[in-house]
Amino acid sequence: MALKGIRTHSGWLMYLTETKKKELLTLKLIEQSNQQARDFIRKKLIEYNMDQLPDHLKKPKEDISFLLKNDKDEIVGGITGTIYWDHLHVDFLWVDNRERSRGNGTKLLNKIEDFARTRGCNFMFLDTFSFQAPEFYQKNGFEVFGTINNHPVEGHQQYFLIKRF
Repeated sequence: MALKGIRTHSGWLMYLTETKKKELLTLKLIEQSNQQARDFIRKKLIEYNMDQLPDHLKKPKEDISFLLKNDKDEIVGGITGTIYWDHLHVDFLWVDNRERSRGNGTKLLNKIEDFARTRGCNFMFLDTFSFQAPEFYQKNGFEVFGTINNHPVEGHQQYFLIKRF
C-alpha cells in the first residue's frame, strides 16, 4: 500500500493505493479549518470516549469558576476549571501582581478543590510552566507527573501536576 499526494488549490488530495487489488481509496485532507468541522470532530471523539466508559462516568461536563474581588468590586484574581469523569482540570489560575504573596492563590485553589470534592471528584490536575508557579502547586499538595523540557522556549519546562483526594 502506498500513500500518494497531489497539491491542489484547496489543499492536498491524498490517496492510498494498493498495488495488488488495484483499488483506490481517496482521502481529501484540507489545510484550512472552520469551527463547525472542529466541533464535529470533537463531538465524534466524545461519542467514542463515552462508549468506552462505565455509565457512572457519563455525566455532563461542568465548568466552574471562582473570582477574587477587591473592595472596589474589581476582579483581582480567579480560578477556572472543568469537571468530567470524576476529576477536575484546573484550566486557569490568576492573581493580580498587587494581590500575590497574600495567600489568595491558595484560597482560590482550596475553594475549587472543596467544590470538586462535593462533586465526587477523585483528583485535580493542571499544567504550568517553569516561569509560572510549579513550586506553588507543589506546596499545595500537587505532585509532578510529567514534564516537557525546553517548552515553550529553550531553558523552560511545562509541568503536569496532580493532586489526589
